[in-house]
Amino acid sequence: MTIGAFSLVIIAAFIHATWNLLSKRASSVGPVFVFAYNLFASLAYLPWVVYLMVEESVQWNWTVAGFIVLSGLIHLGYSLCLQRGYQNADFSVVYPVARGTGPMLSTLGAVLFLAESPSLQVMTGLVTVVSGIWLIATQGSLRAFRQPGGLAGVRWGTATGGLIATYTVVDAYSVKTLGIAPVVLDWFSNLLRFVLLAPLIIANPGRARELMKGYWLLAAAVGLLSPLSYILVLTALNTGAPLSVVAPMREMSMMLGAIMGMVILGENVGPWRIVGCAVLIFGVVMLTLS
Repeated sequence: MTIGAFSLVIIAAFIHATWNLLSKRASSVGPVFVFAYNLFASLAYLPWVVYLMVEESVQWNWTVAGFIVLSGLIHLGYSLCLQRGYQNADFSVVYPVARGTGPMLSTLGAVLFLAESPSLQVMTGLVTVVSGIWLIATQGSLRAFRQPGGLAGVRWGTATGGLIATYTVVDAYSVKTLGIAPVVLDWFSNLLRFVLLAPLIIANPGRARELMKGYWLLAAAVGLLSPLSYILVLTALNTGAPLSVVAPMREMSMMLGAIMGMVILGENVGPWRIVGCAVLIFGVVMLTLS
């Protein structure tokens, strides 16, 4: 892995944690906010996409179109699930759990459905990931599960993590095997989400405008940063960086997210959640490098 690819993934992790923090601040707006930031993303990156399509002459076929549509649908589910999670639980729970469960669920799927035999390292990694999630969710006390909504962050984070695992595989194949430019793939994915959410806005535009009052700048920022963080990761993969190395490196954003939740949002993170993030990251690395 080159220094350039390494730098791209590090910067992407910081940007990813930042745009998720901004999205958490607008969690009350729900799907309307997702529509708004996809609108900004589609407009902001259009000139770049047009340039690439003219200069590089994208080779269109049904397989390429199919994977772009599939990526857009999975990313739509991810965006809505993440936003709903931020409505119902702390950012410092949902974000790291979502980032950490993706590799765990991928490994479990391989064991359960592909009949793969897990090594000792894989089993240790699974136990470590679960332990990290437990520490993040409970802060070391089982009483947290008895509180109202005590499991909400884990449920939504896990659901989001499953979608992360799915789109990571689909998009890596699209970029590395089908040769779709990262910016082109992400832009058409954003455009599809925008189109699919448009009927929700058209049905009641007045309500949409009311919900977005005071959130337009946040939507613009997320619209710029969200594609950028993912484009950087896809670009690193496209330069030859192995997915098995890029995937765990991205997870340092979990620690950044926990710290941001504590410092910026004033959430009660505490030492146990910080320790939980560290344990979770270690478990993810063990799974990905196994």
